[in-house]
Amino acid sequence: MRWPDETKEKTMAAAVTTPAGIHVLLETQQQAFNRAGAVSAETRKARIQQVIDLLVDNCDALADAMGADFGEGQNGGRPRAFSIMNDILGSLGSLKHARDHLDSWLKTDSRTPFTPYDQMGGEAEVMHQPKGSVGIIGTWNAPLFTLFSPLACALAAGNRAILKPSEVVPQTAALVAELISTHLDPEVIAVATGDAEIGAAFAGSPFNHLVFTGSTAVGRKIMRAAAENLVPVTLELGGKSPVILGRSADVDDACRRLAIAKGTNGGQICISPDVLYVPAEKLEASIAALKTHFCALYPTVDDNPDLVAAVNDSHLQRVEAYLDDAAARGVRIESSHPDAASSTRKRPLRLAVNPPADSQIMQEEIFGSALVINTYNELDEVFDDIHSRGRPLALYYFGQDKDEEQQVLTQTLSGGVTVNDLLMHAAMHEAPFGGVGASGMGHYHGYEGFLEFSHARTVFRAPAYDPRAEWGMLPPHHDQFETMMRAQVTKD
Repeated sequence: MRWPDETKEKTMAAAVTTPAGIHVLLETQQQAFNRAGAVSAETRKARIQQVIDLLVDNCDALADAMGADFGEGQNGGRPRAFSIMNDILGSLGSLKHARDHLDSWLKTDSRTPFTPYDQMGGEAEVMHQPKGSVGIIGTWNAPLFTLFSPLACALAAGNRAILKPSEVVPQTAALVAELISTHLDPEVIAVATGDAEIGAAFAGSPFNHLVFTGSTAVGRKIMRAAAENLVPVTLELGGKSPVILGRSADVDDACRRLAIAKGTNGGQICISPDVLYVPAEKLEASIAALKTHFCALYPTVDDNPDLVAAVNDSHLQRVEAYLDDAAARGVRIESSHPDAASSTRKRPLRLAVNPPADSQIMQEEIFGSALVINTYNELDEVFDDIHSRGRPLALYYFGQDKDEEQQVLTQTLSGGVTVNDLLMHAAMHEAPFGGVGASGMGHYHGYEGFLEFSHARTVFRAPAYDPRAEWGMLPPHHDQFETMMRAQVTKD
């Protein structure tokens, strides 16, 4: 196979930048997969460990790149510690969990053959086989985690992978490409970098599985492109994740936790809360508590090294436009720092109170430092409003009323739920993370992630003796054959 000019040497094949390069790299991985077949647990663990070593050895450089992509200055627009916590440690958690639990995941799943073969020595099992080469398209808000967390499950399942970092964070993407090109075998793990054209070519390539993390709008395009090659997809999208504040909730503590969640990554997280539903009589207390706790976490805005900036001017202006549209409609806008002047892309927390349903801030995922607060009198009003939009990736409930909690859990549908806190369910390595409906499909994390990237293959081993002719089950059929079949059509 001849490599294109940009990848003449095999060691450079991990960082392709053209559609042709993606095609050659994918074909090379798939041929290597076919030659090797399903690799051992030891090989899978060794591959995972290589990625762990790469992240650990280059932790500081990767954190610096993420900080630089989010803004200028010594620490950039994103604190180094947050990048380490969210992306490095988050990725390491997924990788180490897969490495340490792989042996139990690989056990054969025995099944009982159908009657009467179960009494005649027949055997059946389900084996989980790797699919081949998995394409993983990451996003800019968690540029390492959205690549390496699904990669952990893909490698555990025995697959190879090509990563496509987000072009919105170019320094991080370039460093990931350089590190993987230098340290890893491109026939196992490789990288494609580039803009939307490369992204479209990537999504339209005949991978054996495709993972995309990003917006619902782009997710639809990814799924359409993958459908051309009948490629199965895992889509981790977003939506307007709601928070329901029950009447039994501790308002101050709930707002403290909500302020923490909205400050995390500047609100630029796929499971960041978008809409807070509060009992009408608790509106003012909720607004005051949110502002107080956000100010306690971030006393200042522009010069605050703990506050994450909007990733670029385009994303900042998108959120500002939502707020401007709400204000123009007469919506009450509250700010945690009403007198803060902003010369950077960092922003205080803004609260839009009871905006109309057709306002931009109610129609679009915010993905920034703003929050809608809607009041309610009866819980059914909340359910109706949540059901009027696509299924969210996350849902949150605060309250001590167990009956009400159960009502929330059974009358809503979302990718995941955290009760009496926010964001926590996504941090569980032992439980699946994924969306439903407009917020995505499929899962990664833990055993369910291993299953996601595996083909469940049924194997039936027939007994030596075949009784079908003796039972009159084979042609030429006798006159009573239909009677025999009809006699088995029962309700028992």
